[in-house]
Amino acid sequence: MALGPRLEFRQAQSLTLTPQLMQSIRLLQLGHLELNVFVETELLRNPLLERQEGGETLEAEAGEGVEPAVELSAYEDTVDHGDRIQSADSIASGFDTEVENVFPEQSGQDAPGPMLNDRSAGGLAEGGEVPNLDQFVAARPSLSDHLADQIGHILKDPAERLIGRYLIDTLNEAGYLSSDVASIAEALGTATETIEAVLARVQGCDPVGVFARDVAECLAIQLREKDRLDPMMAKLLANLDLLAAHEMVALARAVGADREDLADMLAELRALDPRPGLAFDGGPIVPVVPDVFIRKAPGGDWAIELNAEILPRVLVNRTYYATVSKKTRDPGEKSFLTDCLATANWLTKSLDQRAQTILKVATEITRQQDGFLLHGVSRLRPMTLKTVADAIDMHESTVSRVTSNKYVSTPRGLFEMKYFFTTALGSSTGEAEHSAEAVRHRIKQIIDAEATAEILSDDTIAEMLQKEQGIEVARRTVAKYREGMNIPSSVIRRRQKRALVGAR
Repeated sequence: MALGPRLEFRQAQSLTLTPQLMQSIRLLQLGHLELNVFVETELLRNPLLERQEGGETLEAEAGEGVEPAVELSAYEDTVDHGDRIQSADSIASGFDTEVENVFPEQSGQDAPGPMLNDRSAGGLAEGGEVPNLDQFVAARPSLSDHLADQIGHILKDPAERLIGRYLIDTLNEAGYLSSDVASIAEALGTATETIEAVLARVQGCDPVGVFARDVAECLAIQLREKDRLDPMMAKLLANLDLLAAHEMVALARAVGADREDLADMLAELRALDPRPGLAFDGGPIVPVVPDVFIRKAPGGDWAIELNAEILPRVLVNRTYYATVSKKTRDPGEKSFLTDCLATANWLTKSLDQRAQTILKVATEITRQQDGFLLHGVSRLRPMTLKTVADAIDMHESTVSRVTSNKYVSTPRGLFEMKYFFTTALGSSTGEAEHSAEAVRHRIKQIIDAEATAEILSDDTIAEMLQKEQGIEVARRTVAKYREGMNIPSSVIRRRQKRALVGAR
C-alpha cells in the first residue's frame, strides 16, 4: 500500500480546562477565609455583583410608613441637657443658703467644665461623635521593637547600635541567635571580640534569656539574673543531655549532688522559660470555624447542614444591568457589561456548586463513619478518598480539594475533614480492617495504663494488639505510631517513672 498524505475528520469529546473551570476548581479547595477574600475582590471589581445581607428586606418593609426618627448627636444631647439643669449656685440661692449646705461634695466644682464648652474635650470627637474605643487599644509590640527600644538606652555608640540592631534581626521566634558570632562578624566586617562584647551587654535585655545561642546559655542568663548560677547549677546546665535521657543517677554523679538537691535544682529549671521570645508572638489567633455541622436528629438519624454564617451570599443585579445596557452606546462598555454579567453568573453558580459538593462529601463521610460519631475514635473505619469518590460519583481529586482546609463539627468534637481518611491495617480474624487512627489511639491507651514496674516494649504492644483485637501490626509500625504521638521509648519511660517514684 502506497504511503501518502491524506485528510481525515474525526469527532471526539474531550474536557477542556477553561479559565472559569480552573477557577471553579480552585474555589473548592479554598477555606472560608480565603473564599471571603476572593468574593470581596470580585464585589469591588464587578458592578453587577452585590452582597445579599440577611434582614435587608425585613428592614425595608418595617421602615415603610414609619416616620424616621430624628438623630441627635451625643454632644447636642449633652449641651441641651446641661442648659436645662440649673447650676448649684442658683439652687442654693433659691434656698437662701450656701452651696456647701445643699451639695457638700460640689464645693469648688461648679465652674463650667470643658465637656460642655469644647467638643474635642471630654472624650467627644469632632462633630459631636463619641470616639471608638477600639482606636485607643494599645497594640502589642513585637519582639524586635521591644528590644530595639532597650538597645537605644543600653548602647550609646552608633557602631554598637548597628551591631545590636543586626543581632535583633538574627533572632528566631524563640529569641535565640540564628547565626554564630563568626558569621555575624564577617557580615559586618568587624572583629569577633567586638560582637562578643556587644552580645554580652544586650543579653541583659527583657525578656531575660534573649540573644542566647542555645538552651543552656538561655537558662544560664536567667539564673544569673536571679543570682542562682552557682558552680553546681553550671554543671547541671553542662549535662542537659543526661537530663533529656532521664539518666538521673549519672546526672547526680556528674553534678555532685544528692537526690534531694538535684530535685530542687530541677524544680528551679522548670520555673525558667527556655523560649522567652515566644511571649511576643503577636500573631492574631484565628479561631477554627466549622464548615459543616453534624448533629443528632430527633428521629435518630444524623442532621447535616452547612454553616450559613461563613458562606458568602452574592446576587446578580440584573435590574442595574438592564438599565445601564439600554443607555450605553459604546461597544467597549457593552462588552464590559457582558463580561461582568457572565462573571457574576459564573460566581453565583460556582458558589452554589461548591456548597452542594461540600454537603455531599460530608453526608457520605457521616454515613461511613457512623460508628465513630456514636462510640468515638475506637470505631473509626478505614476510609480513602477513592472510597468516598466512588460512592458519590465524583473524581478522587475533587474529593481531595473539597476536604482541604474544611472542618466539621461533630458530637465528638471539631475535626478537619482529612482526619476521617485513614489507611487500613489488616486483621488476622478475617473481620473488617482496622483504621490506623484507631490503632494509634489504642496504642496510647495501652501505654497510659502500663504499670511502673512493667513497662511495655513495642514488641509486647504489637502482641497485645494481635491477641486483643486481631490487629496485624509490626513492631516498627508500633514504634512509628508511638513516635508520631511524641511518646518516648520503653527505656526512657522506665527512667521517667522511676525518677517520678524516687521524687515522691
